[in-house]
Amino acid sequence: MIMNNLTLLTDFYELTMMQGYFENDTNPTVVFDMFYRVNPNDGGYAICCGLEQVIEYIKELRFTYEDIEYLRGLEIFSEEFLDYLAGFHFTGDIYAVPEGSIIFPMEPIVKVVAPIMEAQLIETAILCIINHQSLIATKSARVCYAAQGEPVMEFGLRRAQGPDAATLGARAAVIGGCIGTSNVLCAKKYSLPALGTHAHSWIMSFPDELTAFRKYAELYRENITLLVDTYDTLRSGVPNAIRTFTELRESGRMPSKYGIRLDSGDLSYLSKKARRMLDDAGFEDAVICASSDLDEYLIESLKAQGSKINSWGVGTNLITSKDHPAFGGVYKLAAIREGDVFQPKIKISENQWKITNPGNKTIFRVYDKVTGKIHADLICLADERFDESEPLQLFDPVNTWKKTKLDGGTYTLREMLIPIFQNGTCVYDSPSVMDIRDYCLTEQDTLWEETRRFVNPHNVYVDLSKKLWDIKQELLDAFDITSR
Repeated sequence: MIMNNLTLLTDFYELTMMQGYFENDTNPTVVFDMFYRVNPNDGGYAICCGLEQVIEYIKELRFTYEDIEYLRGLEIFSEEFLDYLAGFHFTGDIYAVPEGSIIFPMEPIVKVVAPIMEAQLIETAILCIINHQSLIATKSARVCYAAQGEPVMEFGLRRAQGPDAATLGARAAVIGGCIGTSNVLCAKKYSLPALGTHAHSWIMSFPDELTAFRKYAELYRENITLLVDTYDTLRSGVPNAIRTFTELRESGRMPSKYGIRLDSGDLSYLSKKARRMLDDAGFEDAVICASSDLDEYLIESLKAQGSKINSWGVGTNLITSKDHPAFGGVYKLAAIREGDVFQPKIKISENQWKITNPGNKTIFRVYDKVTGKIHADLICLADERFDESEPLQLFDPVNTWKKTKLDGGTYTLREMLIPIFQNGTCVYDSPSVMDIRDYCLTEQDTLWEETRRFVNPHNVYVDLSKKLWDIKQELLDAFDITSR
């Protein structure tokens, strides 16, 4: 689980293409872009996640003796090519958007500049890693936004698609905004808060509910959350929780954190009734936590109904991103170096979203200088630079008549792609997960509220520089394509 060496975590055609390049004695330096085309969950943005695992993968990238023997046994690869693989290591450059960053469709979030055989091999693993964690981080950000600042706990371990998805998914969920996870392995590996209370089986294992509550309170005196829906929430669970809290208060053992958890039934109705019962007993600061197949839409609905829930445990729908289970990132060739110059390459399709942006590129994020909110993202050639004191003309790369002119001094620019590997050596230190989480929350504050809403969100513009747009049009015009 969470293997150190993932070299064979690649599609078979990557290896057959590599052998083709090898046998044809062609291995030019190329640029590949990883990007995605559509925001997940019908949202207005996504969160980039998984870079730390990409770094680990590249560092460990090597073919072991057992790997070579396996490939030899397939009887499709030449001995000369297998000898090349035996000495393989990554020598290129990788640029990426930092984990926790807001990202938008069609812009490169990972850029690989390397000999084509190296760039080809790492395609599959990069997509696998970034696609999964970016999906879960994005879902988490949405769930936490619906909670309106109240704590959200990741509870999805038992419903995830396997141990790796559970552990790395929990990592991504915390980056997206969750305060911690029930997954102890993830908490240990990434120094995260391990969270959770008890199951219905704890209650059922004792002669009665009150005894179960008392025994739990004897063990965990600083943080007591009692699950109150095992038998009857309002006639048994909440009254017995109140009795337990009263006994703790009277004995001078009141915990610093305490409350109840609802895991079934009409959560809005039950939380309101429970809140009144707790308040009437003098426990106004008791937390009411809810679980039970929550997602951002249900949390938003419960908020609109005036529920009294103020802590949330979210499992299945978060760890699987149930309503949108795949991120859809792709990895496309953008340029080939000829001499000292990168010659742009383009993939053409009748579907405009499948037409790639050519060339060796970077991204500048354009912020409003007063509000700090995102105006747009500008994809341009890697060597282009802009002066913030000068006017900046932005235009829609498809509907080019849609234009915006920003006056000099009214905006700021930030280059989003940063160096991760140079000449095969890692030059970037990954922050801790909790530090990435803090950064991600700051990133989310740069979004307009209209972009964060769940229904018909405003789409942030991703524009091309005039220079890049011209190159793209030249390449498109060079092909004689007639629509039918």
